[in-house]
Amino acid sequence: MDHINIRNASQRDIEEILAIYNEGISDRIATLEKETKDYPYMMDWFNKHQDRYKAIVAENDGEVVGWASLNVYNARAAYKGVADLSVYIKRGYRGKGIGGRLLTSIENLARENEFHKIVLSTFPFNELGQGLYKKKGFRIVGVYENQGMLDGHYVDVMAMEKSLI
Repeated sequence: MDHINIRNASQRDIEEILAIYNEGISDRIATLEKETKDYPYMMDWFNKHQDRYKAIVAENDGEVVGWASLNVYNARAAYKGVADLSVYIKRGYRGKGIGGRLLTSIENLARENEFHKIVLSTFPFNELGQGLYKKKGFRIVGVYENQGMLDGHYVDVMAMEKSLI
C-alpha cells in the first residue's frame, strides 16, 4: 500500500464512497443501517461534509479504497467540540493500514476545526475495527446492550472515544 494518498473528498468521489458504504452495510460489520443508499442520499451526505465536518478519502493509484468523516455527534451547542467518526474501507483493502492513515488525517482535521474529542460506535464483534481504534488511542467507554436490530436480532453497540487535548 505504498501508493496511498489521503485527501479531502470531492464530488467526483461520491460514487466510490457510496459503493464502499454500501459494502459496509451489506457486510453487516460496521453499521446498523439495513438498506443500501443511493446517489441522492450520498450527495446530501457530501454536502453536509464541507465545513467543520469533513470527509476524506484514501486513494490507491487513483482508486478510492476508503473514506472517513467527522459527523455531527449532537446538535446542541454544548457538544460543538465533539465529532462522531465514520471509517469505511473497501473489501480487499481492509487490514492493510489504510484505516490507520485515514484516522491520523481525520484527527488532524478535527483539531484544525476545533474539535476536542472524537467518539464512535462499533460492534463488539468487529475486532478488526476495535484493534485499529485502540491502536490509535481510542478507549472503550461502554457497551449499549441490545442497541439496535441487525438481521432480525438485537445487537450490542460499543462506544469508544479519543480526547484530542
